[in-house]
Amino acid sequence: MDLNLIGKNAMVCGSTQGIGKAVALELAQMGASLTLVARNKDRLIATVSDLDSSNGQAHNYLCADFSKPEELETKLNSYLSNGKVIHILINNTGGPPGGPIANAGINEFRGAFEMHLICNHILTSAVKSSMINAGYGRIINVISTSVKQPLNGLGVSNTIRGAVASWAKTMANELGIHGITVNNVLPGATNTVRLQSIIENKAKKQGKTIEETSATMKSIIPAGRFAEANEVANAIAFLASPAAAYINGINVPVDGGRTKCL
Repeated sequence: MDLNLIGKNAMVCGSTQGIGKAVALELAQMGASLTLVARNKDRLIATVSDLDSSNGQAHNYLCADFSKPEELETKLNSYLSNGKVIHILINNTGGPPGGPIANAGINEFRGAFEMHLICNHILTSAVKSSMINAGYGRIINVISTSVKQPLNGLGVSNTIRGAVASWAKTMANELGIHGITVNNVLPGATNTVRLQSIIENKAKKQGKTIEETSATMKSIIPAGRFAEANEVANAIAFLASPAAAYINGINVPVDGGRTKCL
């Protein structure tokens, strides 16, 4: 099985913590040169120093805020203006705040739409030509299992994640002929800062302890536990590899079996 990414350049968004950082570490171990994208410069610098460079890779970073799509586009175009080829793009950013959809304000939808779908499109538009010319492209979107089964209390997230999944499927249909695959990875409950925030909010609303709330959440997962970030990263890394060349336009839940539908 060919999992070798030596000579490949990967751009990983949201790469200073959680799933994004785990993906960056894994792709670097597979031989890729990384461009990390996030908004905190100090964390970007620290993460770059953690990356494997034993295969002569040159790692770099791009500091950008996804709440400002126009600024992201300007910085991205400047970064790529020297003709740098990106073979692998990992679209990943933090999810919208929780809450019932009936109580959501218009600006919550608009902000989430820009941070997720619009920024994904900006990034993809910027790198797809170089992927086409290189004859190799992997675009992987880190979304949520809500694409298959909406999650209670995450109204805005459920809505926007579904839009991103449809965008990705359409893009997969259009770019497949060029040797570019577009797939979505759907993490379930994963040990990240976001999950801890969700647990704390649930516990507070329900008048329970964090331990009780965690146990209840784990009880509906057949695996009986939360995922670790590197377990999600493993699935993403496989889809980024040459071995996954004929896997295109799909949603891959990494949730320990929690999602009830096929």
